Amino acid sequence: MINTLIGDIGHASVIVAFVAAVVSSYAYFMASRNKVELSGDNSWRNLARGAFYVHGAAVMLIIFTLFNIIYEHRYEYYYAWSHSSNHLPVYYMISCFWEGQEGSFLLWIFWHVLLGFVLINANKKNKVWEAPVMAMFSFVQLFLTSMIMGVVIGDMKIGSSPFILMRDFMTDAPVFAMDPNFVPQDGTGLNPLLQNYWMVIHPPTLFLGFAATLIPFAFAMAGLWKGKYTEWVKPALPWAHFAAVVLGIGIVMGAYWAYETLNFGGYWNWDPVENAVYIPWLVLVGAIHTMIAYRRGKSGLKASYILVMASFLLILYATFLTRSGILGNASVHSFTDLGLSGQLFAYLAAFAVLAVALLVYRWKYIPTTEKELSTYSGEFWVFIGAVVLCLAAFQVLFTTSIPVWNSFLGFIGIESNVALPADQIEHYTKFQLWGGVAVAVLSGIGQLLWWRKGDKGGFMDAITLPAMLTLLFASLIIVLSKLGVLNETIDNPAYITLLVAGLFSIFANLSIILNLIHKKVSLSGGAVAHIGIAMMLIGIMFSSGYSNIISQNISGMVYSREFPEELNRDNVLLWRNAPVEMDKYTVSYHGQFQEVIGVPGYVDRELLFPTADPYKAIARGQVKAEDKVYFETGDTLELLSPENTYYQVNYKVRETGKAFTLYPRAQVNENMGLLASPDIKHSADMDLYTHVSGLAPEEKEWGELKEYVVSAGDTLILNDYVAVFNGIEPIKQVPGVQLAMGDVAVQADLKILGENKNYHAHPVLMIKDQMMGRVPEEIADLGLRLTFMNIDTENNKFTIGVNATQKDWIILKAMEKPFVSVLWIGTIVMSIGFVMAIVRRKDEGAGARVAKPQEKRKAQAA
Repeated sequence: MINTLIGDIGHASVIVAFVAAVVSSYAYFMASRNKVELSGDNSWRNLARGAFYVHGAAVMLIIFTLFNIIYEHRYEYYYAWSHSSNHLPVYYMISCFWEGQEGSFLLWIFWHVLLGFVLINANKKNKVWEAPVMAMFSFVQLFLTSMIMGVVIGDMKIGSSPFILMRDFMTDAPVFAMDPNFVPQDGTGLNPLLQNYWMVIHPPTLFLGFAATLIPFAFAMAGLWKGKYTEWVKPALPWAHFAAVVLGIGIVMGAYWAYETLNFGGYWNWDPVENAVYIPWLVLVGAIHTMIAYRRGKSGLKASYILVMASFLLILYATFLTRSGILGNASVHSFTDLGLSGQLFAYLAAFAVLAVALLVYRWKYIPTTEKELSTYSGEFWVFIGAVVLCLAAFQVLFTTSIPVWNSFLGFIGIESNVALPADQIEHYTKFQLWGGVAVAVLSGIGQLLWWRKGDKGGFMDAITLPAMLTLLFASLIIVLSKLGVLNETIDNPAYITLLVAGLFSIFANLSIILNLIHKKVSLSGGAVAHIGIAMMLIGIMFSSGYSNIISQNISGMVYSREFPEELNRDNVLLWRNAPVEMDKYTVSYHGQFQEVIGVPGYVDRELLFPTADPYKAIARGQVKAEDKVYFETGDTLELLSPENTYYQVNYKVRETGKAFTLYPRAQVNENMGLLASPDIKHSADMDLYTHVSGLAPEEKEWGELKEYVVSAGDTLILNDYVAVFNGIEPIKQVPGVQLAMGDVAVQADLKILGENKNYHAHPVLMIKDQMMGRVPEEIADLGLRLTFMNIDTENNKFTIGVNATQKDWIILKAMEKPFVSVLWIGTIVMSIGFVMAIVRRKDEGAGARVAKPQEKRKAQAA
């Protein structure tokens, strides 16, 4: 019988979480009313807190039950069956948790719970903000929790439950008609592309960033609601920094996952899903700049309201884009509509209408300054920078939303077939590149004017040294590239402009840091973040603009007319053990390897005898790594991921003789075709990026069996290779076969002289249960399969059968990506800058809280 208790607990917990969110949002709303606050009555507030804590506890129980279903392989539940399998390591089971839409919603809900707990405790002393901010939090939780309810009322479905049983989800499957209690023995497994350690940490980081954008939004809404039009900025600003840094790190984590897992040769492909996260991050960074400008010069408050609200609403819009199925034909990612598109739209519409209506209603009450911003004021350039960020976001938003416009027009009866740009990378890049130039220049000028005297003379003094250093270093880099010191010649005017702008931003902000470092280090957080962004721009310029394919086909032949032109042109064909010259390297392919649990690195597949269980193999010989023996002949080994094969590719630099080995990974998936992941040789100035583009067929076409009758010591020619038959010997173990008393097994010993090394083959002939059996030996390097056919005991002769096939081969693509490390280092520097800014803003808030009692005492004394 199917045990449904754990699922019932989980589903009941969802209902409790939803009801508690309703109670909490209503109670916090009541607690926010002015007459309740003035009366000092805390009953509504206490009820709201209690309800939110109940909501949090229910969410934790939902998480526990869902992970238990996955971890315990409870395949009676559709979620476990469709996202996990028996052999997944625990860390990939964690990825299974949020691979499905229900699990990712739950992850989002979880972060909101934790952040809500932090806000409740942080505002216990300052009760002004708790009720209105947490009312917004609880209201959001109400919508999110409804996404996983899975309740059907008549023809209306509310949410999609992760606790639905297989028999209820697949009602038309014949197996459940025959046996309603049928439980599959294994699940379909985690998407192969998601079986990567970055997919264990990237989604939680990204969803924490999503969740954190709610906090500044909630403070802004609370400020409008309660008439505290200016006070909200101070508590919201550190959280805006936090949301921006976490969301930014999450985005770059996803980029790095794509870089080392996917094979398009980069880290950003302008896919709609990537764009949907990039857009709110740009707007949020713009909001931070306007909030900072307001804190200093009391200007830009209305812009801060607009941008803070827009950043959260764009997160909701991104959620609608990626989960409604509307981008199903526009993205390489796999999207399915779980029937939630209506709910997702209602979620977006509810908060968009609420935010816009409240902002319009309170617009005339929002203070504005009569102060005119001069062109030599830091606030002016900060505001211009925010405008540039928003324009860059709008360009991406407009194009990404084309499928939405088409669907909307079709909904109102207007036919629209506007297509996305044919070359989306070129389309986005030509705009975003100049946006990057503007951001770099403005971040340098703005910082100089922010911290230096705001007049023409002071600005000219401040900009002189950074400008001179910029011209010096830019000229030096360009000259070195012309002289061939760098691998690429920098001659593209757009790239030269971006390089100059990036260097200027680095030197301008570095001068600010050097001037501030003796005062207070945390003051320079903005300058550090700007240096990081400038480094990222320079790293993107080099690694994308000057990426160089070195695996050009110079053989003069077409590999296959069925292959696309790009594959025939930009890839090299490698026969096994046959070196090929490729650019400055000599490259050779040396076989297929797999991961064995307990053995570092990779193990040659020729040492692994397959068994009926694909996750187990028997050692044909000693399994060693770095001269240490891990398994002996006949031992049973466990394979980590038998579907993945690693192809050993040796590189040798012809000029220096330096050699190294890469192991690009590939698998042939029934549903997804060839899935290839690169292996990357990292260095300070360049990454060598290598992946497999084509493979020899797994099912080989063997030629006609040729039999040779030989005696010990005979020499024979096998497929143009010289072989020596050394004789036979009895063996006690046969891989994959259990020998009993009376069974006999012998193996032949042949030495084959290959082009680069000698090979030993040991085909087996055995008599088991009075029946003759054979275990052939395959030498993939030579394209040979040898079978011990028979023994003539009277004449001491032995029959060896030989089949030949085409030698093993792979098609390889390799490219050099210069200075991509500058991008990753820049991300770290940017993150450090954001963290410094968070610390500074928190210190300012703490200082303000300390100052108030002191001011009060001074007033009383006066």
